[in-house]
Amino acid sequence: MRHILLAVVAAVFFTTAAQAQSGRIPVAAERGMVVSSHHLASAAGTRVLKQGGNAVDAAVATAFALAVTLPSAGNIGGGGFLVYHGADGAVTSFNFREKAPLAATATMFLDEAGRVRNNSNHEGMLSVGVPGTVAGLVLAHERLGSMPWDSLVEPAVRLAEDGIPSTRAMQGFLQHLSQLEDPIYSATRAAFLKDGKEVYKPGELWCQSELAASLKRIRDYGHQGFYAGETARLLAAFSAQHGGMITLEDLAAYQANEQAPVHGTYRSWDVYAMGPPSSGGVALVEMLNILEGYDLTGMGHNSAAYLHVVTESMRRAFADRAEHLGDPRFNPEMPVARLTSKEYADLLRQSIDLERASASDSARFASLYVTPESEETTHLSVVDSAGNAVSLTYTLEHSYGSQIVATGTGFLLNNEMGDFNPVPGRTDRRGMIGTPPNLVEPEKRMLSSMTPVIVAREGKPVLVVGSPGGRTIINTVLQVILNYVDHDMNIAQAVEASRIHHQWLPDVTSFESWGISPDTRRLYKALGHSVRFRGSQGRAHCIAVEGGLLYGAADSRSYDGRAIGF
Repeated sequence: MRHILLAVVAAVFFTTAAQAQSGRIPVAAERGMVVSSHHLASAAGTRVLKQGGNAVDAAVATAFALAVTLPSAGNIGGGGFLVYHGADGAVTSFNFREKAPLAATATMFLDEAGRVRNNSNHEGMLSVGVPGTVAGLVLAHERLGSMPWDSLVEPAVRLAEDGIPSTRAMQGFLQHLSQLEDPIYSATRAAFLKDGKEVYKPGELWCQSELAASLKRIRDYGHQGFYAGETARLLAAFSAQHGGMITLEDLAAYQANEQAPVHGTYRSWDVYAMGPPSSGGVALVEMLNILEGYDLTGMGHNSAAYLHVVTESMRRAFADRAEHLGDPRFNPEMPVARLTSKEYADLLRQSIDLERASASDSARFASLYVTPESEETTHLSVVDSAGNAVSLTYTLEHSYGSQIVATGTGFLLNNEMGDFNPVPGRTDRRGMIGTPPNLVEPEKRMLSSMTPVIVAREGKPVLVVGSPGGRTIINTVLQVILNYVDHDMNIAQAVEASRIHHQWLPDVTSFESWGISPDTRRLYKALGHSVRFRGSQGRAHCIAVEGGLLYGAADSRSYDGRAIGF
C-alpha cells in the first residue's frame, strides 16, 4: 500500500526542486534531500548537494547555518552526534558531546548542606560544558567530506553577516532577554536585541556581526579557529571573569571521537544508532527487540493493546538506561552487548503482562539521581545523489542553552553540565533518577538521549530518523520507525502521527493532548497506566528512500522546519 501511495505522491507532487511539504504528504526528490528545523539551513545544505557535495558536506553546511538561524538549539557552543551510512555499506558515527572542564568535581554544584546552589547546574558559567560541535563537524568532514571546508562554512557566514529575518518563534526569548539585567547577559543582549535594548519584530532584518567573525575564524582555521586563537581567548577570559571553569587548556584538549554505532535488527531491517554516551541507540535497539515479538500491525496503530506493549518496552529500556549507561571512557564495563541482545529482550518480554501494567520501582536505585533533560535540541537528515546518508542531532541543552554569550563571540553557550548527576544519593518517584556512571568527572561526557538513527536494508539506507525532545527523543524515534515499518505509513504520516512517552520514572505516560481518542485512553488506563497530557512531543525531521526516490518530512511541530529536495 505504501508503495502505491508514494507512486501517486511522486506523480502528482514531484518537481525538480520540491520545496514544500503539505501535512502528511512528503516532499519527493530524485537527487538529494535535506530536512532541518529551519528552511534557510535546509536550503544551504541543498545548495551544497547541487554543487556536487556529498551528504557529510551538506550536513556540515546545514549545521553551521542552523547556528545562525536557530539559536535556540542550532549551535557552535554545544555538542551532539552524527551517524553516517554510505551507499557502499560503510557505517560509522561521530561523538562530539560536550565535556566537563578539567577542574570539575562531583559536588561542584552543591552548597554546604548538599543542595544544588542557585540552580548552578543549569544557570551561570558553571553549567557550561566544553563545546564539541565544531570539533565534531571538522572530524566528520576530514574523514568523509569532499568539498573544501571553507565553502561549507561560508553560507553561515553570509547568513550571519548579511542578516536573516527575525522569526516569530524567537519572540518569547527576546522579550525575556530584554528584561534581564545581570551583567553576565550583556553580550547576549548585544547579540540578540536591536542596539542591545529593543526587541526585533518578526520579519525585521537581524544581523550577527560577532557570530560572523567567529564563523570566519572557523572557516579559515578549522578546529583551531575555535579551540585556539581569538575565540578560545575570548571564551576562557569570560569564563574566568564570571566564575566558570573552562580554560584555554580545556579548549585545547577537546577532541571529537569517531566510533562504531550501535547495531540492531528489527524484522528485516538493520538499525544503526548512536552508542554511549548517547543512551538513545542502546535503549532504541532494546525496545525494538522486545517489540519484535508482538504482532504490532495486528494490534492496530495506537490501540490500547498496542500502546500497552510499547509502554512496557519503554519502561524496561529506561530502567536499564538509568542503571547502566554513561560515558564509555569512564565506564568500560557497560553491558551494551547484553542490553541490545535478542536473548535479553526475550527475558524482558516474558515479564510483560498483556492484561496489566507493570510498576516502576524507585527503590531499585535508591542511591542514584539524575535531573530531567531539556527538550530543546535539533535534528537534521541528509541523503545525497549517491545514496549516502547522515543523521545528525545536536543541542545546547535548554532552549537557548545557558542564555550566555561570551563577550565578542556572538554565539550562545550550552548548559549541558546539568545533564550530569548533581546530587549523588537521591531519587524519588517524580523522576529524579540516575546512575553512578553519570556523576561529574573532569573531561567526562554527560549522558544524552539524542538518538540519530539510520535504518537500512540490504546494505542501503532506507530511513534517516531523529528528533529533539530530551528523553522523549528515544521514544519519538521509536514510534516513527514503528509507524513506517509496522503500520505502513509514508514518512510524513509516520512523523505527523501522535506520540506517547514513558521513561520508567515518573511512572506516568504522557499523551499528546490531541492524538489519542477518549475510548483508547479509557482502555489504556484500565490496564493500570497513569496518563497525563502534554503539548507536542518532538520535532522529527526524516527521510525515506524508496523506489529510487527520496521522500522528506519536516515535522509540522517545528515552526520553521522544511524538507528541501531536488
